[in-house]
Amino acid sequence: MKLGKYRNIIFYLSTIAVFSMLMYWFFIEGKTLEIGENIAPSKNTGSTMWESFTESFLENLHHPLALLLAQIVTIILVARLFGWICIKIKQPSVIGEMIAGIVLGPSLVGMYFPEFSAFLFPKESLGNLQFLSQIGLILFMYIVGMELDLSVLRKKAHDAVVISHASIIIPFALGVGLSYFIYQEFAPDGIQFTSFALFIAIAMSITAFPVLARIVQERNLQKTKLGTVVITCAAADDITAWCILAAVIAIVKAGSFASSIYVILMAIAYVFLMIKIVRPFLKRIGDLQAGKNTINKPMVAIFFLTLILSAYTTEVIGIHALFGAFMAGAIMPENAKFRTMFIEKIEDVALVLLLPLFFVFTGLRTQIGLLNDGHLWITAGLIILTAVVGKFAGSALTAKFLGINWKESLTIGALMNTRGLMELIVLNIGYDLGVLSPEIFAMMVIMALFTTFMTGPALDFINFIFKSKKADDENKDNDDAQYRVLLSFDNPESGSTLLKLAHDFTKKMNANKSITAMNIAPVNEMHAYDINEYENEQFRNVIDTSQELNLKVTTLFKASTDIESDLTHISNKGNYDLLLIMLGKSMYEGSLLGRLLGFTTKIINPEKLLNTVKGKGNIFNTSPFDDFTLQILDKTNIPVGIMVDKNFRSADKVFVPIFNLVDFYLLEYAKRLINNNNSQIIILDVAGQIRSNIEVKELIRSIEQVAPNHITLYNEKKIEKEFLTSQDLMLISSKSWKNLIDSKSLWLSDIPSTLIISNP
Repeated sequence: MKLGKYRNIIFYLSTIAVFSMLMYWFFIEGKTLEIGENIAPSKNTGSTMWESFTESFLENLHHPLALLLAQIVTIILVARLFGWICIKIKQPSVIGEMIAGIVLGPSLVGMYFPEFSAFLFPKESLGNLQFLSQIGLILFMYIVGMELDLSVLRKKAHDAVVISHASIIIPFALGVGLSYFIYQEFAPDGIQFTSFALFIAIAMSITAFPVLARIVQERNLQKTKLGTVVITCAAADDITAWCILAAVIAIVKAGSFASSIYVILMAIAYVFLMIKIVRPFLKRIGDLQAGKNTINKPMVAIFFLTLILSAYTTEVIGIHALFGAFMAGAIMPENAKFRTMFIEKIEDVALVLLLPLFFVFTGLRTQIGLLNDGHLWITAGLIILTAVVGKFAGSALTAKFLGINWKESLTIGALMNTRGLMELIVLNIGYDLGVLSPEIFAMMVIMALFTTFMTGPALDFINFIFKSKKADDENKDNDDAQYRVLLSFDNPESGSTLLKLAHDFTKKMNANKSITAMNIAPVNEMHAYDINEYENEQFRNVIDTSQELNLKVTTLFKASTDIESDLTHISNKGNYDLLLIMLGKSMYEGSLLGRLLGFTTKIINPEKLLNTVKGKGNIFNTSPFDDFTLQILDKTNIPVGIMVDKNFRSADKVFVPIFNLVDFYLLEYAKRLINNNNSQIIILDVAGQIRSNIEVKELIRSIEQVAPNHITLYNEKKIEKEFLTSQDLMLISSKSWKNLIDSKSLWLSDIPSTLIISNP
């Protein structure tokens, strides 16, 4: 019996021992085979084992692959850090990533930490970084092409195309005019005025469609006429600008317009081939995938081959591989679900891993230190002014001419003035072609940062100027409701559950209630063309449940880059009486590393770290709540109900444990459930303080008078499992919930559902 128990261990050890001895014999005998062979001496020249190790370690540290991996790790961390900071100050994360590139370049790290910069980014390693970043750009432009909804362009392109083309031709002309004044001083030697002027002009004319689309989503403009117009404008701008850029590249490479005719004709033939032959072919392939939730690998291979061949063709023609990638994305099958699935396959690698490399590569080229004279900064200011006047004023005035009111016209101008990443792509192409000097390149990068950064403040300023009385009237109407409940959910199922709970609290209040169901979704989970489908999917269960309950519900959808801040802002500004949320189940919320990478641990929270320095808290999260919930509790000034759902159906039987005098506010919620849902309430006097408190006894007596036999008081210290499992809901204070979790009370697992209520 004992031998059988250890049989596997004996076999394992015997096998290891026998074959180890066999290998040892072969190594010993193999030494004799070296006689007469020219064996190279060992590379280790150190006199000691430690010196040999350190020499080998340093050699591995400088190996091209090890260096590239170290660069990628550093770039991703720094890019995520600055991106997170920008999100916190209500700016697009792309601005932070652009700044991160400049910080890691010679403008900051290279200037103040030259040895570290030389070690991490030696000149001989930049070629690998550039090629990887170009792959990231190709994938990114493929995604940009797929995010364009060409059907919207066909249906709603009338005014939008006029605005879009005006927003290109006006800054383009101003860019050519600016080039006339700065050509002699800033153009590289041997570069013709035409080439220099064309690149300055196209850089003035570009709009960052992806950044603009995210801003439109975040500000909830996508359902408005204004949102539709500006998205269509940006899409038309993107297509037109990239076609012009392709022509500009062809002219610059050929040296003159006449010499570029053949390249332009080849480009036209390429576009015709893609639209008339490749696009119908891809559509037939996409139709085979209709109704499926996955894309098989052979189909993925076909589309990737299309991307690579398209990029290769445009690179060989002479109009840059990025145009081919953009075109390959634009002709993808128009099925939104299909595009979404395909984008999800590539955007994480493209946007998180490879695209930050491009920002840093751009930053390594940007030498702000070259602008060491007041005259140079005046020139940079002139470039910014020309860019803003051309794009902002050109778009706004054109929109106003077409009959759009001043507020929306200025909003269109502010959004179209967003340049972002697309500007950097154009600038890098010009730099690679030798058309832009290091000084003018640095100025244009600063212009790209400034025009992107100003979009948010400009929109806020426009809204402030044109603030209407309509919003104030709506707020007054909303204040008339006696009891206002806001429920915030992150998935359809939790939305339905919270709505049932809100209904139990307000069922008999008729017109004296207001229930708002809110879904705040991360911007990066959606794409401009399928946001409506995403919203409908999120609210489907809520709407179905409201119809079953015959309950009027106001729905509120918002795309956000900072869900936590937006949720607390809406809760505090909306005059709500109760906020209902689900308890976050993830334990990876709130740490510094997680804020940078998008996931977190409960170890270090950056905001807690700041509060610790101020003496307001501890950096370690010892609470049973996840950090997202803790931030909501900390920042909201209204009562918050946190639902722990265990297949909640209704609050017919409710258990209310009272652990302390401060928990007595729970009785107000118990009273509301009795009045509106005829709930049976069982109060457990855990601390034995209820019968000795006159105020609480009076409250219970008043409830009993209105609804006799609906409230029961228990003094038992021990609760039977059968009693707990018969309850529908437990009402408990947030402080008592923490104490229960800390005490590891096993009976908590027997509660069907729990509502943890926190009073501000």
